[in-house]
Amino acid sequence: MPVDATNDPQKKSWVPAANLPQSDFPIQNLPFGIFRRRNSDERLRGGIAIGDQVLDLELLRTHSFGLDREVCTAIEAGAGPALNALMQLGPAAWSALRGAVFDGLVQGSRHQASFERCLVPQSRVEYALPATIGDFTDFYTSIHHATAVGRLFRPDNPLLPNYKWLPIGYHGRSSSIGISGQQLRRPWGQRLPAGQDEPVVAPSARLDYELELGVFIGNGNPLGTPITIESAETHVFGLCLLNDWSARDIQAFEYQPLGPFLAKNFATTISPWIIPLQALAPYRTPNARGRADPPLPAYLRSPANEAAGGIDIRLEVELQTAAMRERGDPPQRLSSTSFRHSYWTVAQLIAHHTINGCNLRPGDLLGTGTQSGPAAGEAGSMLELGGGGKHPVAVGAGEARAFLQDGDAVTLRGWCAKSGAARIGFGEAHGLILPAREP
Repeated sequence: MPVDATNDPQKKSWVPAANLPQSDFPIQNLPFGIFRRRNSDERLRGGIAIGDQVLDLELLRTHSFGLDREVCTAIEAGAGPALNALMQLGPAAWSALRGAVFDGLVQGSRHQASFERCLVPQSRVEYALPATIGDFTDFYTSIHHATAVGRLFRPDNPLLPNYKWLPIGYHGRSSSIGISGQQLRRPWGQRLPAGQDEPVVAPSARLDYELELGVFIGNGNPLGTPITIESAETHVFGLCLLNDWSARDIQAFEYQPLGPFLAKNFATTISPWIIPLQALAPYRTPNARGRADPPLPAYLRSPANEAAGGIDIRLEVELQTAAMRERGDPPQRLSSTSFRHSYWTVAQLIAHHTINGCNLRPGDLLGTGTQSGPAAGEAGSMLELGGGGKHPVAVGAGEARAFLQDGDAVTLRGWCAKSGAARIGFGEAHGLILPAREP
């Protein structure tokens, strides 16, 4: 997706906060979400983030700006209580709406007075899931994460032989996906204590987070019709942050032979704003796959994907324990990495997901899997940071964590930044762990 006029770093908005250097939501971003005023009985509706405000699409559709029919149709679709209808319209409609909103919010816009009446302060709103998520698939795209985890369990053969041939994934549970601010109960399940022959049924003692990105599907594909790698990104509505909470001890006992189940399906937290691929155009990078790796099947390769299939999205994890909150201490950063290290690209995930004719639908969510980089401080999970629990991580004043404890709050953040381009932020995905409830 080439850079266009909406990526121009010289453009400013008449919304003052959008022009601040560290703003997540400058005019070059314009992400979509679902919101309403906090503690109100208003209906949920679509909005676009700009600075510290939300552009209310329901209000926008009640005003006449002389916009063309395609833009008005897109506004109407985006004003509903979920973004699925807008997702279904496809990339031409998304681009037209983005261009019209950009023109309305840019400094000097003749529509400023009308757009001003459609703004709601972000400090006064609450968010909901941005779409009705029919299906959720989680992948395993970081070779650094796969190798580090494999080394813990299979020291002599850490990376399974299929890893470099296809994007590995599993089908997750969409019903337990929640928006940032989610409070989750420590899950129960069967786990096998060290040195024992029989499992116990108990709360997980090895609760973990996973630093991921989420990929929202826009327009889908008919059943039986694969999506080509060349057209895959035209089916992507945008990206968000995603925390796929994991119970490592439950996972270790259940995952063979069919993979994760109860260890993963109890909670997944995403950030409220979906960042359009167009906003990320200045941050494209070559695919991280090495030249010495085996040649891929034709359906997973293209010159464009090799040249610019990656995206340099900086990602970080913060932890705040209950004791830290009580003292008023800020969260502590645990790790920081970038999505540019991902072995598999977004386009490859979609091409592989549909090669067998699987049909994706508007609002479907794909997880990238835990994002870890090559350095020790780039690990995207406690499992890696703590060496499988053998080396607890120091946090706060005198505390340590091998895995997450009750009262811990985990926050994921993401952004893109470089000289000559506007900073594009993802906001945050925040979750709080509550004690297990008796089954």
